[in-house]
Parts: sequence; structure tokens; C-alpha cells
Amino acid sequence: MMLRTRLAGPVRWALVSLWLGALPSSVVFAQAPSPQGAAPPPLLRTARQLLLVITPDWNTVGGELRRFERLAATAPWTATGSGVAIVVGRNGLAWDPLATPVVQGPVKREGDGRAPAGVFPIGTAFGYAPATDATASQLALPYLPVTEGVECIDDVQSRGYNTIVNRRSVAVPDWGSSEKMREVGEEYRWGVVVNYNTPAVAGRGSCIFLHIAHPSGRGTAGCTAMSADALVDAMRWLSPDRAPVVVQLPRAAYDRLREAWQLP
Repeated sequence: MMLRTRLAGPVRWALVSLWLGALPSSVVFAQAPSPQGAAPPPLLRTARQLLLVITPDWNTVGGELRRFERLAATAPWTATGSGVAIVVGRNGLAWDPLATPVVQGPVKREGDGRAPAGVFPIGTAFGYAPATDATASQLALPYLPVTEGVECIDDVQSRGYNTIVNRRSVAVPDWGSSEKMREVGEEYRWGVVVNYNTPAVAGRGSCIFLHIAHPSGRGTAGCTAMSADALVDAMRWLSPDRAPVVVQLPRAAYDRLREAWQLP
């Protein structure tokens, strides 16, 4: 059985060939239109919990995550907790292909080593512990125990692209590439799915998580990582009833969008 934690609808096969045919060998840059009149994305208009990730520029790995909340969708944001150090993709950030860029920047694609920039809903929490574990049982987010056989598919040819599945429950796997999540090690001991590229379009990027940073402080393959303590603290705070989102932007884009998107 497939665990449809990342794919809200069928894969759009009509777009696959067009997208793959358009993938260049070098980085694609989005041209920036004027931000005048830019309205907050629908996800931001209803969110009452916000994880805000800011990096100095498109190519810097390190940045900061801050948490904000509000009592109602029309209320101002209030900071909660302290800012924490994070790392993003080993090559920095890149615009979600569906975003309207306000500053020129690279466009996200599979395998580019960049974390997506834009606004994304928070999905399922996961971890190596069983659901009965003291930490897991405290979470308001739905929780997926990562057991042997749980994989996130990053094969653009698979019908399950950008989904988390249990290989042992699939009669004939159609993918040749995936993240074997139990084998990743300490970095996936705890994590949260970021619902990026859902419904999935092949080539736009897959398996985007919040997870524990590597001790070396190196960048990720496209996720956002932090210390285990900071991550678990955020996981305990997040609640699906408050429509949580993560906003990831380089400083220049944040400065241009802050007023229009009513960001803190």
C-alpha cells in the first residue's frame, strides 16, 4: 500500500515529457516581474503558524528559522521561541516553479541540490520511533513511523514520484531510485514532510523535509535541517488545526515581499 503523504492527486503524466524535455544541464533562472500589487498566497492568508526560513542569498547554505503564530488569519504575527540556525540545500535555494518570482533566481528541479523557495504547507511528521514513543505521542501532526522498507521515491519515471511508500507493500515497484529513509541515519531520526510539488509533476523536485542536520553542518540534498532539539521543539509546536506553513526565501526576496505578503 502506498502511503500518500506527499501526493494529493494523480501524477500529471501529460506534463512529464514537456518538463523533462525542458530540463537544461545548467541552472535555469526566473526573471523577476514587479512585485507591485502582489497579494499573499492563499496558504499564507489562512495560516496561523509560520516557519520562516531566511538565507542571505540564493547560494548560501546557512540561514535562520524563526517561528510565528497568530490567533486569527487577519491578526498580526507574533514571534514564539528564538531563532535557530539551519542549513538548506548544498547549493542554496531555488524558486518553486509555480511561484511568481520577485527577484531573479534559480528555478527548482530534481537533483539540483537546492531547497525550494516559496510558501509550502506542513505535512506528516515522521521518525524512527514507534507511534507509542513519548515524543511521537505528543505530536499533533499525523505521524509516520519509519520502519525498514519505507522509501521516498525520487525517480521521475515512477508513478509514485514524490511519495513515501513501503516497498514491502508494493507487489512490483516501478522505481529505480529512492531514499531508503531508515538507512539515512541520525538525520532522519525525526522529520516533517514539506508538501512541496503536490500534486507531483515529474522533475520539479521530491522528498523535501525538515530534518536533523548532519554534525558537519553541510548542506542537504534539498531539505532544511537543524539541530535535533530545535526540530523536536518545532514538531511539538506544530498543529494541523492551525494550517501551518513554511516560507523559505533569500533575504532580497523576503525584503521585497514582506509588506505585500504581510510577513513578520
